[in-house]
Amino acid sequence: MDLRLDGKTALVTGASRGIGLATVRALTAEGVRVAGVSRTVTPELKETGAVVVTADLGTAEGAAEGIAQVAAELGGIDLLVNNVGGGDGVQLSGFLGMDDDYWKANLELNLFSAIRVTRAALPSVLERRGAIVNVSSIGARLPAAGPMPYNVAKAGLTAFTKALAEEVGPQGVRVNTVSPGPVRTAIWESADGLGGKLAAAAGLEQEEFLKRVPAMMGMTSGRITEPEEVAALIVFLLSEVAASVTGSDHLIDGGIVKTA
Repeated sequence: MDLRLDGKTALVTGASRGIGLATVRALTAEGVRVAGVSRTVTPELKETGAVVVTADLGTAEGAAEGIAQVAAELGGIDLLVNNVGGGDGVQLSGFLGMDDDYWKANLELNLFSAIRVTRAALPSVLERRGAIVNVSSIGARLPAAGPMPYNVAKAGLTAFTKALAEEVGPQGVRVNTVSPGPVRTAIWESADGLGGKLAAAAGLEQEEFLKRVPAMMGMTSGRITEPEEVAALIVFLLSEVAASVTGSDHLIDGGIVKTA
């Protein structure tokens, strides 16, 4: 299938690993000139051939400077993927154990980074009648599953996406979210991430815990999703093939969410 992306430019945040890295690779394979933005640069990101920009998108200054550099390097932005975020530093304590600093850190990383990057990149995307995909989470639909601040931030991101799609749709820009369930990334595989802490709380070795995750979470597919699968959905939504898809949230969760 020809996605008609050849020659376009794209900005992908959180590009150094996981879903972001897979998206950079997938877009590059479609002939897109990609800029990957990340706080840290990995050898894998360098190997993609993407323009690499180092920025802390958790701050207003970092977002403004990073996007300005991307726009200068690419000469403009057709496509935007707000992927930065995660469950690093997650706490498994209840609500009363979460102070303001913890809430603010989650909201900055998982919601405000996307708002700031979008604000900075939108004039160029509007000019080129491009597309935006925000990476949310099934936690936006299942907030009680925790971690609470992360899920609240992702719910906000999904709502932001729908509101923005309504505003900019008449100007030719489409905005959608993808909402993954467990994906084989550092969030689940790192000892310091959500998966590692849940494994420790359950008294299991992490490898054994990950084997049990599909059954514990009711994944109809019986397996954890791969980053490349999420990237493929993102690239489709950015493409002209999905020209009538906007303001919608697309689950890629192996069947965890059972409601319509």
